[in-house]
Amino acid sequence: MDKKKRIVTGVLRCNANGRFGFVRVGDEDREIFIPHDGLGAAYDRDTVQVRIDINDNEHGHQEGHIERVISRGNTQLVGVISGRKREHFRMSPDRRAFFSRLRIPPGDMNGARQGDRVLAEITGYNKKNKPMGRVLATLGRADDISGCIDGIIAEAGLPCVFDEKTINASRRCRKSVSEKEAEARENLRDKIIFTIDGDDSRDFDDAVSLERNDNGNMILGVHIADVTHYVKEGSALDNEAFRRGTSVYFPDRVIPMLPEALSNGICSLNPDVDRLTLSVFMEIDKTGSIVSSRMSETVIHSFARMTYNNVNRILDGDKKLRDEYKTIAPILDDMAELSDIMEQKRTERGAIDFNFPETKIICDKRGEPSDVFQYERGRGERLIESFMLAANETIAETAYWAELPFVYRVHDAPDNAKLAAFNDFIKNFGLSFKGKTDSDSIHPKDIEMILDQVKGRPEELMISQMALRSLMKACYRDTNSGHFGLAARYYCHFTSPIRRYPDLMIHRILKEFMSGKLTKKRQERYEPVVSAAAVQSSARELAAESAEREVEDLLKTAYMRRFLGESFDAIISSVTSFGMFARLENSCEGLIRCENMTEDYFIYDELQHTLRGERCGRVYSIGDSIRITVAACDIVQRRIDFILEDDYLMFGLPEKRKRKYR
Repeated sequence: MDKKKRIVTGVLRCNANGRFGFVRVGDEDREIFIPHDGLGAAYDRDTVQVRIDINDNEHGHQEGHIERVISRGNTQLVGVISGRKREHFRMSPDRRAFFSRLRIPPGDMNGARQGDRVLAEITGYNKKNKPMGRVLATLGRADDISGCIDGIIAEAGLPCVFDEKTINASRRCRKSVSEKEAEARENLRDKIIFTIDGDDSRDFDDAVSLERNDNGNMILGVHIADVTHYVKEGSALDNEAFRRGTSVYFPDRVIPMLPEALSNGICSLNPDVDRLTLSVFMEIDKTGSIVSSRMSETVIHSFARMTYNNVNRILDGDKKLRDEYKTIAPILDDMAELSDIMEQKRTERGAIDFNFPETKIICDKRGEPSDVFQYERGRGERLIESFMLAANETIAETAYWAELPFVYRVHDAPDNAKLAAFNDFIKNFGLSFKGKTDSDSIHPKDIEMILDQVKGRPEELMISQMALRSLMKACYRDTNSGHFGLAARYYCHFTSPIRRYPDLMIHRILKEFMSGKLTKKRQERYEPVVSAAAVQSSARELAAESAEREVEDLLKTAYMRRFLGESFDAIISSVTSFGMFARLENSCEGLIRCENMTEDYFIYDELQHTLRGERCGRVYSIGDSIRITVAACDIVQRRIDFILEDDYLMFGLPEKRKRKYR
């Protein structure tokens, strides 16, 4: 930074309504607040030059204004054609942080009409720095669910179609394992090895086995699809996998990292067929400690395709299923016992267990949500999680001490400001870190202890979510700095090469290392490659997660439309100055606006995170049980509005109230 002019460069991120923003400076852990009148000609995602005006404002941020736009961060936008003003049509972007409507000349509408959701290209900016554009494609009407999802995918830059070169390369891959390929590997085809996945899983890249050795220790085998046997370095398949970075999963569709011929074919560990794998064997003693390990290129013949549902029922003693899977059932019993020991060991070292209920959204053939519900992870899910964590840690530790060029999965300690905010928040519930105030003194075990104390309490979910938000985001890096959340010194992603590029890259390096081909020259060749893979994969993961969240919010909103005017029990999940959010049992969340709370005039207590009635003294707090009525569902904004049931019974829905007085 120029100390005299106090000028910095960074990327602008605007709030949901585009009314203000923050500029993050490179990789530094600081953000500069930009008020609305300081945004100038800049928009969300632009790279900008900022002049710092205030070093420490009332919220503890540096504050400044944008002096110039260095480069634009948006080339395409998705939105709805909202009307026409003078010579141009207007498109309102779905991404509200981009706060200006796009101006589109009639000749560039490409057949789109008012009320259509479109993908548009930004062609430039007019004299008033307002964006101009043209329609590239019409995605459907504004409230069409499939079109909305297409828009989210386009906005996130997720490629849906493989090019012809990549498809042709996938078709040239063998459809089965040849005997010559099998003979070159350790033969595990006579071992009882099987997959355990969800009932609706589409690809199977990990399988497990368990045996006891002579000294009573367990030999856990984790067998991962050898994708690199088919996806060669620098090939069309490899380049496309690098570009995508990850598979993206939505309730009604999947955008795979690899073409179906690989992801659901030769690389998928389907039952009763030979498959090439990269295996890690871990000898684990009675305390859950891994006393030795080894890797091997292997060939397996999966014994069965097990589902979490069936595994859970077998472990719960379902006699019919235990008889049907009589060969596997005793192994599952041993696996469950080992998993419990390993989970306890992780807990003792301080790993944080965010045991959030999973949300399941069922869509019909038209892509419309037909059901939304929550479910707890069973023993089968936790069993596989324990085994995959063990494999990932073992591989990362091996790579670290062998000084291999590598892609680590890292999770840094939280910053002090977020820890302090979380500590202040939990004090409202009689909790605290007991004098610990900074990231150097906070251990993941301290956070786990807080979560353990609130188990079963109404505020459990909200405190867990706030704890998660106080942590840093895990990412990929070519240097190892450990994983704070898991309290692990070494960690990587090794177990899903079908759907994550870092795993595929790791397999390639490990195979060269195991074969003795990873020379010093090859290691030097890999160093910039793993660095690029870490950066690219982290960025694509963020884009995928954002799109998955948006689609989930969209489908929840669409689902709740059918319940307009109906009432439900809910829990207050958060409180703000403008209202409170309430969460239903099915995980759908809606906002109750203060303006629609007729019982009293409610004042927000920022320290206590409560709303207090000015006259009656009624207090609404996080974790309180309330009765709500579904008031409105806005598909475009992905927003659900609730009102208190008492207000509904007395006055009806807010929209109808407005009509009454017009």
